[in-house]
Amino acid sequence: MADEAAVRAQAEAVRRLKQDKADPDEIAKEVAKLLEMKAQLGGDEGKHKFVLKTPKGTRDYSPKQMAIRERVFNAIITCFKRHGAEVIDTPVFELKETLTGKYGEDSKLIYDLKDQGGELLSLRYDLTVPFARYLAMNKITNIKRYHIAKVYRRDNPAMTRGRYREFYQCDFDIAGQFDPMIPDAECLKIVHEILSDLQLGDFLVKVNDRRILDGMFAVCGVPDSKFRTICSSVDKLDKMPWEEVRSEMVGEKGLSPEAADRIGEYVQLHGGLDLIERLLQDPKLSQNKLAKEGLGDMKLLFEYLTLFGITGKISFDLSLARGLDYYTGVIFEAVLLQQENDHVEESVSVGSVAGGGRYDGLVGMFDPKGRKVPCVGVSIGIERIFSILEQRVEASEEKIRTTETQVLVASAQKKLLEERLKLIAELWDAGIKAEVLYKKNPKLLNQLQYCEETGIPLVAIVGEQELKDGVVKLRDVATREEVNVRRESLVEEIRMRTSR
Repeated sequence: MADEAAVRAQAEAVRRLKQDKADPDEIAKEVAKLLEMKAQLGGDEGKHKFVLKTPKGTRDYSPKQMAIRERVFNAIITCFKRHGAEVIDTPVFELKETLTGKYGEDSKLIYDLKDQGGELLSLRYDLTVPFARYLAMNKITNIKRYHIAKVYRRDNPAMTRGRYREFYQCDFDIAGQFDPMIPDAECLKIVHEILSDLQLGDFLVKVNDRRILDGMFAVCGVPDSKFRTICSSVDKLDKMPWEEVRSEMVGEKGLSPEAADRIGEYVQLHGGLDLIERLLQDPKLSQNKLAKEGLGDMKLLFEYLTLFGITGKISFDLSLARGLDYYTGVIFEAVLLQQENDHVEESVSVGSVAGGGRYDGLVGMFDPKGRKVPCVGVSIGIERIFSILEQRVEASEEKIRTTETQVLVASAQKKLLEERLKLIAELWDAGIKAEVLYKKNPKLLNQLQYCEETGIPLVAIVGEQELKDGVVKLRDVATREEVNVRRESLVEEIRMRTSR
């Protein structure tokens, strides 16, 4: 019986023979001997155990989870279509240079792929940069589109909170030269519609403007070169207290304590039209051209949101910064709120479920002539929404149907498989969603139990008597009521009952 040492020695002998370019027959003989010894050892069996897991930051979805997911996607797509959007798709990977330099400090999270034949590629990080590349490449200056697809981030996953390395984004964007704030207001209306429709609980949409932020940084004494890095510190205010953000600005990013304190006075402000009016009168901000422009547009935006009747859920919030480098104007983020407890009115945020903004310069970065196409868009955070709904279903023990089968074709006696198959073919051809058990002679009780377990509402039963009479017995699974229906009227009857 061969042991591992003998196998290693034989493998070495084969290697030497190949190296010395020995007679092919001799090599073949020694290889055969090696294979036989490996077979005696059991080859590699038992030594190599497969690790059965999905890669870090990814997950599988069961039929029950996919049923919840489809429900959410349908609600979102219905809303996007209601607002007149077309749908596009782009490759899952892009040229690395397409993605580089568009995401600020988050660029380190891009997944780079191995060079496969002369092109340096990366997996897409979001759907916005590919959209801008698509517009520039096809010389499109006007489109309203949605795109639902997977994106990839080499992030530290926190999967319990809906943070993954592979996840879906649902994007809606309006590209084109339009009068100010009309498309921006529509994007906020879409967020409001979707979050209301999904019934996730109380939510708030925070709104700010990159120009107001940049103007604020300028009047507070932040050097131009530090705008973006200070912006990404401000963006952490929803997760960290002001003291920690301030010490990051001063300690890590070298901002003067005086400038940080001036920023602190502004970023803790939030409100509505009244706050916008107040800041338009602010002696420092009103002197800054950028901030004044941003505040003027913000006032216009709130007037449109008032006409849409949604200002109750919108807050102008000076701490909102959104870390991505490509935003140029209005930025927004929707957060879900929960009451801390019954006695306290104050709501706390449980995380962002949508975000977006205006990015007027991104398409120009790709266009050879630098032609700009103004764009504004929103991305729905489907994974976090899905996590919340999944937890809710678990808690309520709600029964989720994972198929849409309308009717099971069953038989009450033996030797009726052919009749069941004939009938189910008729139903399928008429567009009815139908199933049959894959047994020649199933018991009626088993067929009825299958319907109860899977939530199939109707059973079409064929029996010898029914075949003679030209009818099918239609049984309502929930009420157990049975009626005989003429074979030629069966499709219509099933349609009528399942449309209720």
